[in-house]
Amino acid sequence: MSTTAVSQIDEVKSTPWSGGRSPFNVEYGKMMMWFFLLSDAFTFSSLLISYGALRFSANAWPSAALVFQSVPGLIEHGAPLVFVGLMTFILIMSSVTMVLAVEAGHRNSKKEVITWMLFTILGGLMFLGCQALEWTHLHGEGFWWGHIPPAEKMQEFFKAGVPYAQQAMTSHQFANLFFTITGFHGFHVFSGVIINIVITINVLLGTYAKRGSYLMIEKVGLYWHFVDLVWVFVFTFFYLV
Repeated sequence: MSTTAVSQIDEVKSTPWSGGRSPFNVEYGKMMMWFFLLSDAFTFSSLLISYGALRFSANAWPSAALVFQSVPGLIEHGAPLVFVGLMTFILIMSSVTMVLAVEAGHRNSKKEVITWMLFTILGGLMFLGCQALEWTHLHGEGFWWGHIPPAEKMQEFFKAGVPYAQQAMTSHQFANLFFTITGFHGFHVFSGVIINIVITINVLLGTYAKRGSYLMIEKVGLYWHFVDLVWVFVFTFFYLV
């Protein structure tokens, strides 16, 4: 009687409603990547929460529409968020090409993996180039770590009637956090580009074809998607709020 009862329970566990494959039945390297990304998410969260706490506790803050209103080398004023919108589009498209590389890897299509990985690398390099242009422009405006524009220039980034002492304090906070957070994210993008180049070289050498699996593409894809996701939050905090 008891044996029959146990077998019936086991039969229930094998049905489509049993939950399927265990979520912990994951390849070791992929799980370690998830652990790393989780710890990195805590770091970015703490930085963005710090920025948000300072931003919303201040009575005045440099206006994003006034600070980020240029397209470096083309338009000096009157194009708010156009350039950063282009940067965001480039990074999102690089995430799309990474998805296609992972999908090609599942089909063991070496040629397609190489193609889409090269597009991903190109997208990452273009994003870093755009970020370098933006940093150069802001540095020319007078913003840097521990440095802000002179008083007469500062008025351009605030609404009228804000006292200079308050402008100086919040501008220092804005500049320090902007270059720290976007720099930290840029370092992640740079690291991702280097990793993608190494992985692409391995694909060219046939390393993963010999193993019979392109799982490594999926692992670096997780990292690249994380970098893209973090940029969405950075974009929201600095450029939209």
